[in-house]
Amino acid sequence: MRDLLRARTSLKEEIEILLNNQVKMEAEASAKYLAMASWCDRNGFKNSAAYFLKQSDEERGHMLKIFNYIMTVGGTAVSPEVPAVKQEFASFRSVFETALQSEISVTQAINRIVTQSRREEDYATENFMQWFVNEQIEEEDNARRAIELFDVIGEEGTGRYHIDKAILKISSEN
Repeated sequence: MRDLLRARTSLKEEIEILLNNQVKMEAEASAKYLAMASWCDRNGFKNSAAYFLKQSDEERGHMLKIFNYIMTVGGTAVSPEVPAVKQEFASFRSVFETALQSEISVTQAINRIVTQSRREEDYATENFMQWFVNEQIEEEDNARRAIELFDVIGEEGTGRYHIDKAILKISSEN
């Protein structure tokens, strides 16, 4: 049966597996950002909560984009199972550091898909993934800029209040 299904698509099985793994990774990122939004909200950082809600929605959009691509090219898209995500963070700064690490991991996974697509001469998938390559430049930049606020403003006194306020500028520029 699997051979019959493979005959209906030019998508190589290894690429399909990598794409489905990326679907799962994007779903997990969306769930992580929801947890970050909740933590920020509980701790009085309303602007940061809104920023992470927006990030969660973007990650879900990325997941759906890849999921739809797999189906469009005749592959088997797998609805992702998302494991439990961390709900608590040591500090306001650590939330943003976790976000940056997550974005770096996503970039690395996307690069692996592009590399494998090129190896397999799957130019359609390589071309499709270029949007994600460009998107990750912006995602990592935003995460780094948020962390830089902690260094520039500092967390003492009203620092965290001003950082939370400045997060609005990062999220509204995109």
